[in-house]
Amino acid sequence: MLELTPANIGLMLLASASAGLVDAIVGGGGLIMVPSLFGLFPQAVPATLLGTNKAASVWGTGWSAWQFAQRVRLPSARLWGAMVAALIGALLGAWLATRVPAAHFRLALPPVLVAVWAYTLWRKDLGHAHAPHLSHRQEALAATALGAGIGFYDGVFGPGTGSFFVFALVRGLGWDFLHASAAAKRLNFATNVAALAWFIPHGHVVWALALPMAVANVAGSALGTRLALRHGAGFVRLAFLVVVGALILKTGWDAGAHWLAP
Repeated sequence: MLELTPANIGLMLLASASAGLVDAIVGGGGLIMVPSLFGLFPQAVPATLLGTNKAASVWGTGWSAWQFAQRVRLPSARLWGAMVAALIGALLGAWLATRVPAAHFRLALPPVLVAVWAYTLWRKDLGHAHAPHLSHRQEALAATALGAGIGFYDGVFGPGTGSFFVFALVRGLGWDFLHASAAAKRLNFATNVAALAWFIPHGHVVWALALPMAVANVAGSALGTRLALRHGAGFVRLAFLVVVGALILKTGWDAGAHWLAP
């Protein structure tokens, strides 16, 4: 069990609210929440910390997805296949994660993130205009393939999943950052549900912490969604660059520590 002192709970509520705000705008809330859980509860079973994180963040992601749906028009029929594929991919990834160490993903992630960040910075017009360039059928197939691939990654390893969804939809389908962020919330919600389908039956959720964290996460998510809708694609693009830059620093540090560890 986790040592649920008032100080630890208070810090996790703050972390959860901050993660909800960041995640609602462009993804990457796990950059805040997961290190906070591991730092405050170093003796806990990792799967329990990850399950508690998912049980809290799924509510903020779901709330943000619903809020975006009220204001941003998406081709919902063409996203259903992507959501199902993301869910199945995450389940398969979670199964594989129990059999394959994540060390290879940890080492490969920083250069991939650097490439995504540099390409977005270089292409200053990327994601400013919403200009889908595929037919309806092609867009549905492409979105399904993206959902399956990134969902699988989320199940196996996970950091930056929301940001990868956003970038893939912007670069692959020609969407702007606002529409891509709105769709990413639906896809990320599906991968979170898939993860919980494994974590909950195996007892890897501490509900006494997850439920108050969920309330804080929804509060942060509501604020982040409002900011994204108010300021549009340019604001979301800037937030994307900041979050991916932070992910590069964090994952690079983790990979270096793993590489230098005896």
